[in-house]
Amino acid sequence: MGGMTTVVRDAVMAALGEVYDPELRLPITELGMVGDVVIGEAGDVIVHLLLTVAACPLRDVLQEMAREAVAGVAGVTSAEVVLGTMTDEQRAELSGKLRGGMTEAEIPFNLPGSPTRVFAVASGKGGVGKSTITANLAVALAAAGLEVGVVDADVYGFSIPRILGCDGEPMQVGEMIVPPVACGLKVISMGMLVSTGQPVVWRGPMLHKVLRQFLADVWWGDLDVLFLDLPPGTGDIPLSVAQLLPGAEILLVTTPQIAAAEVAERAGAMALKTQQRVAGVIENMSWLEQADGSRLEVFGAGGGAAVAANLSEVLGVEVPLLGQVPLDIAVREGGDSGQPVVLDASSSVGGVLREIASVVEGRIREK
Repeated sequence: MGGMTTVVRDAVMAALGEVYDPELRLPITELGMVGDVVIGEAGDVIVHLLLTVAACPLRDVLQEMAREAVAGVAGVTSAEVVLGTMTDEQRAELSGKLRGGMTEAEIPFNLPGSPTRVFAVASGKGGVGKSTITANLAVALAAAGLEVGVVDADVYGFSIPRILGCDGEPMQVGEMIVPPVACGLKVISMGMLVSTGQPVVWRGPMLHKVLRQFLADVWWGDLDVLFLDLPPGTGDIPLSVAQLLPGAEILLVTTPQIAAAEVAERAGAMALKTQQRVAGVIENMSWLEQADGSRLEVFGAGGGAAVAANLSEVLGVEVPLLGQVPLDIAVREGGDSGQPVVLDASSSVGGVLREIASVVEGRIREK
């Protein structure tokens, strides 16, 4: 019977190796989450599954996935999964494995050979839809098969959790923070760390510190692209991004009106001093389509093209206008409900955002 037990054990472990942690996106066998596996002579199997923390919000999901995987193994007559919790030593070992041997001070996106393209989404002024653009581009790229992360770097005015419908909380594994997953994205935001309605009242050094923690202490895995949703203007956070992520490229969001375009231009010209590349300009709220098919240009026209042209001259390199996004109530509805409009295949404005995302995807895949 010993030889048969060995065969069943190998098959059970192989089946458990196909179970991926929904947040870490790695097999539970690689994460050290599989403890004792007890196999009875009648083919009954008991698996001890070790959670990182007892209050893991996905405990029931992991338990059922593991049970189904084991139950499907040939020769298994019954499968039971017993939940336990990792020891401090096991959590520390997992934390070290996730860090890949890096020290706490290192930001993975700056390491030689990093596969991640980093885009900082900026605007000159607030209210131009920067966070909405960030969320929709990120979701569209994730739907296209890329591994995508989003840092809500607007520490004072965070809105990414609402727009993405992300109500999960970050989980701590040793010294590392595991970000929640929403709409196929790994997401981190100050909105996940403060109570509802609580304001964040910090000076510049604290903002720099939290941004560094979001970049260095969060387990991002192997991302294809990381988006940072910046606060408007040229203040502390954009400067910290330039220091912490010198290779980050800027996506500039503006509306068509002259006042917004002029301010956006100044934000884009900051790249000349920080030696960052402006990847392109996106014009939001470009027009409102009327019932007869005509376009009502609520905020004027031409601002995005003017910003792209003027920045091309100032920076000495071509800064393209990546697209124009019309006003559409579906965008607001999607942001309020946590279902970004790009997820709606029938939405015309969602199609526009998907087209812009495909242009960005082409640039990512060129690397």
